[in-house]
This record gives sequence, structure tokens and C-alpha cells, in this order.
Amino acid sequence: MAKELAAKTCTPCKGGVPPLTGAQLIGLLKLLNHDWRVVDEHHLEKEYQFPNFVDALAFTNKVGAIAEEQNHHPDILTTWGKTKVTIWTHKIDGLTESDFIFAAKVEAANLGA
Repeated sequence: MAKELAAKTCTPCKGGVPPLTGAQLIGLLKLLNHDWRVVDEHHLEKEYQFPNFVDALAFTNKVGAIAEEQNHHPDILTTWGKTKVTIWTHKIDGLTESDFIFAAKVEAANLGA
């Protein structure tokens, strides 16, 4: 199901739409799976573990390339052996389907898909 999300393209938000809430978020999170968390119905986040800094940085660069391709830019924190990805749509200060699509693309990059 995450593959279905990953196959979609992020759509730029022009504003004026309400962020997703409640059952909408739960439904998309179930499709996404892979330990992503919705925090305060505001953003998605996941922390990835790596054996060293070099691998964490390589993954960060993959996420950056996806961000540029999709024109959807997350917050990324990279430390020794960890990369934390935080996603939300800044234009509406909340979550849209595109945030879940982006998360699915990040997950596919981590799985080597």
C-alpha cells in the first residue's frame, strides 16, 4: 500500500484548504506504515538508524534529491547514525496527502526500491 502512495506525485498546495484531521490521517498512516508517526495532527516524523555517520548522510542526500524532484521539502536532522525526517505542508501549517506521498517515497529510498 505504501508503494501505491510512493507511485503518486506530490501536488503543490496553494493554500486555502484545511489540513487533514482524524480519520483522514489514520487512513493515510495505515497506508504508509513503516513506523511513521503523526504528531499532534500537524506533522509526520520518523527517525532512521544507521551504523555510522556516512550512511546517515548518504540517506539524507537521497531524501534531499527526492525533495527537489517533488518540490516538497522536509526538515531533516542528521547526526551520527541517525536521520530524522519531519514533514508537513507549511502553506497550511498541517498535513496533506502530499506529505504522506513524500513519506512513502522516503521509505522506498530507504528500502532501496
